[in-house]
Amino acid sequence: MFVGTHTPRLDDKGRLLVPSRYREALAGGFYLTRGQGPCLHAYPRAEFERRVEELRAATATNPALRDYLRVMLAGASEEELDKQGRFTLPPVLRTFAGLDREVAVVGAGERLEVWDEASWRERFAQAEAAYDLVTLDDLPGLL
Repeated sequence: MFVGTHTPRLDDKGRLLVPSRYREALAGGFYLTRGQGPCLHAYPRAEFERRVEELRAATATNPALRDYLRVMLAGASEEELDKQGRFTLPPVLRTFAGLDREVAVVGAGERLEVWDEASWRERFAQAEAAYDLVTLDDLPGLL
């Protein structure tokens, strides 16, 4: 499970040094794709394949899910970490998420999210402000 927030920098070649605590989970390769936010999602290979199969099974009756899957897969990139624990962010995905130099790598359970650091701070502040307002009634079946 991915948890925590880290703020590494992209280097001049657009490479991201993955925090060491996440490297083992990504060591077998991973998929990077568009997230919502805008941010990028990094899924370990097996988790990505599981999610795609679940979405694929549901698309037969749901046109919105078909479009979601198309967008998710059209921008997906299969990645591997180099010996220093880095990978190069594809330019199209960097542009999508507005990534320049300062980034936030956020653990989000089954995936990592990669945000522009300023965008992450703003989004997190909004979510944190709403956190106290969530009640158990808002989370049926979860708690």
